[in-house]
Amino acid sequence: MKKYFIIFVAIAALTLSSANVSAQRYAFVDMEYIMSNIPAYEAAQEQLNQLSEQWEKEIQTVYADVETLYKNYQKESVFLSGEMKTQRENEIIELENRAKQLQRKYFGPEGELMKRQQTLLEPVQEKVNEAIRNVADRDNLDAVFDMAGNMGVVYVKPRQNISDEILKELGFAN
Repeated sequence: MKKYFIIFVAIAALTLSSANVSAQRYAFVDMEYIMSNIPAYEAAQEQLNQLSEQWEKEIQTVYADVETLYKNYQKESVFLSGEMKTQRENEIIELENRAKQLQRKYFGPEGELMKRQQTLLEPVQEKVNEAIRNVADRDNLDAVFDMAGNMGVVYVKPRQNISDEILKELGFAN
């Protein structure tokens, strides 16, 4: 009798927990779609792209100088003394190190590009997150997932996608 009671309690607990899970409300958003419909985000992205191209050209110019120095060194090395060879090699190494420093300065984990991204994009992302929270609270959603985040979402019913509602909440209605 005790055995059946334990089995009954276990089945009841499983039934209640699965009923609780199915009662949860969820929705999906496509952050790429939302961001691409916000002019401030697009303008910030364009500004970041321009800066990135400018910095990349600067770095490429330094690497081109390194290449030129190296080619000249190869051509002239036969005629150079040991001291002159060492001096030229050091010049090439210094210039190459300068190019690497520029890469780190602009594109490193704590570089200028990351700082600018944070400055320009964070306010927009905060507004979007606030809008998502507002819509989730209004519609009594338990969870909102990002379809663009490569989290393995294969299919979502269109009614579960609230991206357009988020844009309306932000004032960018389609």
